[in-house]
Amino acid sequence: MSDSLKIKLSIADRVYPLTIHPSREEGLRNAAKLIEEMIRKFEQNYAVRDKQDVLAMCALQFAAQVEQEKIDSSLNHSVTHERINALNDLIEEQLSETFL
Repeated sequence: MSDSLKIKLSIADRVYPLTIHPSREEGLRNAAKLIEEMIRKFEQNYAVRDKQDVLAMCALQFAAQVEQEKIDSSLNHSVTHERINALNDLIEEQLSETFL
């Protein structure tokens, strides 16, 4: 990577050095911040024995969000498709009445 950037992210009391494209820095830093906030919430609200447990719950929550967004997007596409078909039917009905 000729235009790479070296950064360090701290997650769950560990530092992770990364070499990335500069355009990805903001997203990665925001993601690390979200993970840290989620870790704090889990530790405050639940009896947590191990950081690995907290990280597993964070991973599960983020993965569930991604999967739910896929499901919601699929449902939205279906609804949109149905509405377009209904509009097409109305247009065809109006055109057939006009030209008869």
